[in-house]
Amino acid sequence: MQTKTFFKNPKSLLVILAASSVLTLAGCAGNPPTAQLAVATQALNAAETAGATEFAPVEMQSARKKLKDAEKAEFEKDYKQAQSLAEQAEWDARVAERKAQAEKVQRSVDDAKRGVEELRNESLRGK
Repeated sequence: MQTKTFFKNPKSLLVILAASSVLTLAGCAGNPPTAQLAVATQALNAAETAGATEFAPVEMQSARKKLKDAEKAEFEKDYKQAQSLAEQAEWDARVAERKAQAEKVQRSVDDAKRGVEELRNESLRGK
């Protein structure tokens, strides 16, 4: 039984794969990262809402700077750099948001422990 191959010459397959890769990369490099910039902006807004400005100021500062740099890179039509910076800004903002949420939870736990301790002390005084 003989199998049919689409390309009889492996070199021609390699040339086609290389050409398609170059075209794919060229197509990506030419598109502004509008969606990623919007996602990064949304992540920053969510982090601010969660209180990250207070609880994770370093991460928020980093996210803001990277987003600003991404917007500058987009303006300069350096779309690859803009995409990369926008992704980094998004993740910095997400880290800041999680850090703020964790700090709020920790403060709630600490408050609850203090409340329990106060109740325990009151009940001991009442005896």
